[in-house]
Amino acid sequence: MFKKKNLKNIIIIILLAISILFGLNYYKAKNETKIDNKLIQNRIESVKELTSLKYSYTNMGQFENSNKFYGYDIPFTQKKFIVSYDGVISCGVDLDKMDVKISGKNINIKLPKSKILSHEIYEDSLKIFDQKTSIFNPIQVEDYNEFAKKQKKSVEKKAIERGILTEADKKCKKAVKDIVNIDNNLEDYTINIQFK
Repeated sequence: MFKKKNLKNIIIIILLAISILFGLNYYKAKNETKIDNKLIQNRIESVKELTSLKYSYTNMGQFENSNKFYGYDIPFTQKKFIVSYDGVISCGVDLDKMDVKISGKNINIKLPKSKILSHEIYEDSLKIFDQKTSIFNPIQVEDYNEFAKKQKKSVEKKAIERGILTEADKKCKKAVKDIVNIDNNLEDYTINIQFK
């Protein structure tokens, strides 16, 4: 009788010990996801270049050129054209250059400022008006290429003056927060984003 009671108590103690060990292992495994700089950085860097803003536009520009002799235009060598076209500028951040630091329950992220990542003029949108050419100075493909380069620089300058990069920074900040907040383990963390 005494042995049966002792055996029963020993089995209960062993079962309790096993339950406690399983409980501790479950709790440890649940909280195992260690939040560190590398985890956050890898999650964000998986995007590589974050395009936060696309700016579509329609523009018109003029190209004019003449052969010159000692700074003076040579008569009958003028060529010119006026073109309207559509384009799109993509702005965003190169995430390879970001810094992530975790301090307590704060995730501090430093990002480079937004820049123009790409600028495309849609070739099928080109409409040529008032084209004039000369047999002494014909329009060539290089003229269109030079025109496109100058137009891109001009449009980019205007867009930057109107605050396109500031707007891209705001949208980038929100996008990075959304990427980090996907993880439920980070609910208790505060995300601070600055631009360097």
